[in-house]
Amino acid sequence: MARVLVALAGVFLAVAVYCGLDPFKRGAMVGFPGFEVYPVDQPPWSELPTAQDAENLLQKAELRFLGQVQGPESVVFDPKGRGPYAGVADGRVLFWDGNSWTDFAYTSPNRSELCDPKPSPMLYLKNEHICGRPLGLRFDKKSGDMYIADAYFGLLKVGPEGGLATTLTTEAEGEPLGFTNDLDIDDEGNVYFTDSSTTYQRRNFMQLVFTAEPSGRLLKYNPVTKETSVLVRNLQFSNGVSISKDRTFLVFCEGSRGRLTKYWLKGEKAGTTETFAILPGFPDNVRTNEAGEFWVAIHCRRNLYSHLSSLFPRLRKLLLNLPITPRQHFLLHIGGRLQGVIAKYGPDGQLLKILEDREGKVVRACSEVEEKDGKLWIGSVLMPYIAVYDLN
Repeated sequence: MARVLVALAGVFLAVAVYCGLDPFKRGAMVGFPGFEVYPVDQPPWSELPTAQDAENLLQKAELRFLGQVQGPESVVFDPKGRGPYAGVADGRVLFWDGNSWTDFAYTSPNRSELCDPKPSPMLYLKNEHICGRPLGLRFDKKSGDMYIADAYFGLLKVGPEGGLATTLTTEAEGEPLGFTNDLDIDDEGNVYFTDSSTTYQRRNFMQLVFTAEPSGRLLKYNPVTKETSVLVRNLQFSNGVSISKDRTFLVFCEGSRGRLTKYWLKGEKAGTTETFAILPGFPDNVRTNEAGEFWVAIHCRRNLYSHLSSLFPRLRKLLLNLPITPRQHFLLHIGGRLQGVIAKYGPDGQLLKILEDREGKVVRACSEVEEKDGKLWIGSVLMPYIAVYDLN
């Protein structure tokens, strides 16, 4: 018995040493020594949204352009109704002319063979800072110009004929943009956009998810003065932005907090924020439809693991120091597998519809939902397709 106990003690000691030293550098935060984690404000578990799509209706969506578009985060149509246009993982913005995809624009002046097509969006992460990574896309309906939020090259603009985009801003109030994410444009041409983090780049988005680091910002670019101002600070993975139909407010997503926040643009409350909706999961982009409703793309539903790790940062830091790979941590965070979830909210923040593919059989990792002519065009930053769901 004594020998057995000694052997068990030796095994436990070896495991403890292995976990403490991580000799093979498998941990999720390798490369970020001294990293910190942050608490995330969450409602009690019993008060979180529970609405579900019992029929998993997103499984009826059609997958289009499979293998032709890698990681189409944002899907837009130009003022003439042509498209879609999509920003993809190799740094280009592509245009569907009705028969095939053609190059429309790109954000990096230094493209090379490093940016050549690859079989998976994730394979571009290593060279994104060279090739560019266009995320949010919007057209100015008056000029026909496309505005691009590139994760590495900041806020850019390209004319109706496309080509190399022109940089508009790469900093705000003296602090560089670290992870430019999404944008929208008001009637005066002001651009409202998000910087997800000044610490973690897009290629380290998992580390941003794990730490919930709060350096995200909501920003405004003034095309007349060429100045970029900070509207809201200390956001945790600030992401999608969309202006209301009546132009009195915008809503923006916070990925770590799983919520939509309203920022008032006009009226007595102008310049103030308030919670718009607590979401059933962790959002990416948000888009306003013609009825003034908001479609939110949700990467995954909340689960008990993600909820508890949000509330207890010390526990999260302990787990992140273990030799568990980023992919394994990410799978824990999303409940074990990629899913498809999108939700529609009314102009007052009420949940109107939820569509899901909880098993991830057809639609997974939704990044954006663009409603056009009775169809939902669903982009995914991680998948090689655009999903189209018929609302009729």
